[in-house]
Amino acid sequence: MLRRQRVRESAARTYARSFPIVPVRANGMTVEGADGRRYLDCLSGAGTLALGHNHPVVLEAIRRTLDSGAPLHLLDLATAEKDDFTSALFDSLPAGFASRARVHFCGPAGTDAIEAALKLMQTATGRTGALAFTGGYHGMTAGALALTGNVAVKEPLPSGGEVVRLPYPYGYRCPFGVGGDAGADLAATYVERLLDDPSGGVVPPAAMVLEAVQGEGGVVPAPDGWLRAMRRITAERGIPLIVDEVQTGVGRTGAMWAIEHSGIVPDAMVLSKAIGGSLPLAVVVYREDYDGWRPGAHTGTFRGNTLAMAAGAATLRYVAAHGLAERAAVVGDRMAARLRDLAGELPVIGDVRGRGLMLGVELVDPTAEPDACGARPADPALAVRVREACLARGLIVELGGRHDAVLRLLPPLTVTDEQVAAVLERLADAIAFVSGSERGAGAGSVSGSVSGSAAPPSASAAGPAAGGAWRAER
Repeated sequence: MLRRQRVRESAARTYARSFPIVPVRANGMTVEGADGRRYLDCLSGAGTLALGHNHPVVLEAIRRTLDSGAPLHLLDLATAEKDDFTSALFDSLPAGFASRARVHFCGPAGTDAIEAALKLMQTATGRTGALAFTGGYHGMTAGALALTGNVAVKEPLPSGGEVVRLPYPYGYRCPFGVGGDAGADLAATYVERLLDDPSGGVVPPAAMVLEAVQGEGGVVPAPDGWLRAMRRITAERGIPLIVDEVQTGVGRTGAMWAIEHSGIVPDAMVLSKAIGGSLPLAVVVYREDYDGWRPGAHTGTFRGNTLAMAAGAATLRYVAAHGLAERAAVVGDRMAARLRDLAGELPVIGDVRGRGLMLGVELVDPTAEPDACGARPADPALAVRVREACLARGLIVELGGRHDAVLRLLPPLTVTDEQVAAVLERLADAIAFVSGSERGAGAGSVSGSVSGSAAPPSASAAGPAAGGAWRAER
């Protein structure tokens, strides 16, 4: 199968290069390959699997819908499943936002929802440009790609529209060279001064688009104060604010929605991934004031995915009923604390950051000179080897960040304490082994094994993994 995949599928395939395995079964956090080996999955479908693989609540919702005889595809007609999903979604949103909101069902991918949100605001304002941020990732279609910061994927393609790129507050690699609160304050001041400068070159835009935590950009959380500043700046200047919650939503960051940490109320939220309960679904939720579209202004054949709506409603309600967002905050803090302790033992760990169960570990060259903020150069080659070593130990983690040197941890919200211990142990062992630390001397055996899991596979069985590709998918 792997050989046929290599010769049949396009050169643009991504995760298949990093993880040369053939999954045949999956349950919760555990994925079993065709060879019988088991892995702890810290990728979770790039954040799609809030409840892990094949959660009983999700499976029951899908079976119930299938057994009911409900139509599985009805474009945008009203169905009981859509009505129920919309109710569950609005119940999960901040009250001040939901009370005046409309929802638009898009094609079943986050990138299409970004396109829809841009068109919505262009229609409402009569403007065409947009404000976006360094490190941002919003999808691979034309408008979404124009907003995306990664140069490697944008360079070969024609422009997708006028976008003004603004500095995102990235404390470890501060664009102003100061870091911390001072760097975030400078980033906010820069935005405000630029927009008010009659010679700044910025034509009034249709919208500002941002992530409360940049995912593909390296798991960089925006300070709450900076987010509040962006809300104030855009509101005062009549610029709609679109928040991309495709990866941060449904409890991932320790709140149901990442905007809740700062208390801001955006003009639109773009949602996908986990809202479909593992099935394809994407929506834009926005203030009713902006609902100036004509019929058919943004359509998509597969915007009426009945099974995804049933699975999504079940997921939203389960996360809320079982306090999984709150647990994500607690478990994420515990994991981050242990990883920071580990950074004291392993100098190749330059920075540990994130929010809730959305964590990033940036790997660096510890022998290089630090910059003004104390950050050392990223080491993407080391990161690729660590990813391979993790896979050899039965752990799936993916890379991201500006230099593809950030290990990204996105375990399901249902991760157990035992699994957390196993993830941390395997990750620590892999980093130590690859970096040559004494801690990695016993890398052939890993403590903290997961109940029901087979022994971790050997390094040779994991196979090579290619690096350097932009792995984000929507």
